[in-house]
Amino acid sequence: MPQAKRAQKTRANGSRRPSSRSKRADILRIAAEYFGREGYEYTKWADIAAAVGIGSTALYHYFESKLHCLYEIQAEAVQADRDKFARVTGEHEDFTEALVAILNALFDLTEHEVLRNRVLVAEQALVGLRRTSPREEEARQLARGHMRDVEFAWATFLSRGMEQGAIPEADARLLTRAIIGLYNSVWHWYRPRGGLSLDEVRDFYVARCLAVAGLPTEAAAPGKGAATKGKRTTRRRTAA
Repeated sequence: MPQAKRAQKTRANGSRRPSSRSKRADILRIAAEYFGREGYEYTKWADIAAAVGIGSTALYHYFESKLHCLYEIQAEAVQADRDKFARVTGEHEDFTEALVAILNALFDLTEHEVLRNRVLVAEQALVGLRRTSPREEEARQLARGHMRDVEFAWATFLSRGMEQGAIPEADARLLTRAIIGLYNSVWHWYRPRGGLSLDEVRDFYVARCLAVAGLPTEAAAPGKGAATKGKRTTRRRTAA
């Protein structure tokens, strides 16, 4: 068939071949959900290929390995948290209001984002292992760099609160790790869909994070509306 007629037929059918960029995004999305539900070690690379609708060998066009894909998912998850942190804290001049708002906002997640957080936390130790493959190492360094950026942003923010007298003086870096560690602990046991809502988990953990920072748990109440504006994508969750 001549090229002009092929192009005409394609336009008539309204179909276009998906771009490699969109296919890559599909792989990341599906892999994050498989890793989050089944576990990274128990997920087969071939299962992800089948779910995306491509052959197993085609995956290597986008990612060198399953681990390479994992690093990309982790980098994506941490970058999303960093962007949210900058946006939410930037909307509040008062430190306490900003702290309450960001802690609430961190639980304002879709089901996909919950699963992605599970992957990030469950396999976080792998980010500390240097790789010999250039592509894997580049992705690992990217994820690790984003993690450091988030810690630095939190430590800087908490230091400002100490300077203003909003929270007690403490080692900002240790306080950052205590708060992030408490938050991350949720994703070790939390599962999407079930009897325990993410709102209930949020209310419990935000109050405890505030207590770690040296604020009364009652301070969590004013921030509830800030994190729940608009329609929440996922409403029901469950513990394992």
